Amino acid sequence: MANVKIVTDSNSGITQADAKQLGISVIPMPFLIDGTEYFEDITLSQEEFYRFLQGDTTVSTSQPSIAGITDLWDELLKDGSEIVHIPMSSGLSESCHTAQKLAQEYHGKVHVVDNQRISVTQKQSVLDAIKLAKEGKSAAEIAQILTDTKLDASIYIALDTLKYLKKGGRLTPAAALIGTILKIKPVLQIQGQKLDAFKKVQTLKKAKEVIVSALKSDLEVRFADLTKKGQMAIAIAHTANDKEAEIFKAELENTFPDVPVVYTDPLSLSVSCHIGPGALAAVCMRVL
Repeated sequence: MANVKIVTDSNSGITQADAKQLGISVIPMPFLIDGTEYFEDITLSQEEFYRFLQGDTTVSTSQPSIAGITDLWDELLKDGSEIVHIPMSSGLSESCHTAQKLAQEYHGKVHVVDNQRISVTQKQSVLDAIKLAKEGKSAAEIAQILTDTKLDASIYIALDTLKYLKKGGRLTPAAALIGTILKIKPVLQIQGQKLDAFKKVQTLKKAKEVIVSALKSDLEVRFADLTKKGQMAIAIAHTANDKEAEIFKAELENTFPDVPVVYTDPLSLSVSCHIGPGALAAVCMRVL
């Protein structure tokens, strides 16, 4: 059976250092900052990114280059391996569709998984793929399993500011102004596709209550069977908000003692670009 190699992008939150330890490849996402191209975790750190973002510099996301993707694939395939490529959700970027088109030229050697994940849920898909590969599954089998289980996850994000939604054109100036005056802190959700509104609250405490309630409903109703089987986990993500993330982790561990909180990670910069610093997110997801 061909050796299976796993490829993802930095939207997964997996660093280059982590990738080496895991034995996988991570394609760094490019960003244009005042016309200069930077690459996540290569020439752009989390700290530098937020410094640019908060300095009202023009920051925009971009796709990995075609050559960057195919050169990596070509190198990995030299020894007769197969590839499982896990990009960010097609609902959030065209990079997935680009990779799918490119894979058509590789005659079944590259399997691109559109399992509609981002950040810690995308990371979990990568970890699942590694586990399945070690169990002897083929690239095609792994891709199918990840696709079949793609909707077994929920992400809820509490924003600290409406500034970046307005700046990115996802919120009208009038709505942003009203929200600022009323001190609204929206809770957003990602359910397989795009970033959508979920609830509007006025304090971080209330936002966390809303997220806990949503997780409780998901675990007890939507994913009830998986929860009973011990196949669900919780993860925390944030944007430059380490202290609150650790506090929230402890609160969730206390609220859901039978569901493991598996990790706390920074949100990917592609998401952070649109929501700004100070955000706090929690996820429930299936672990294979």
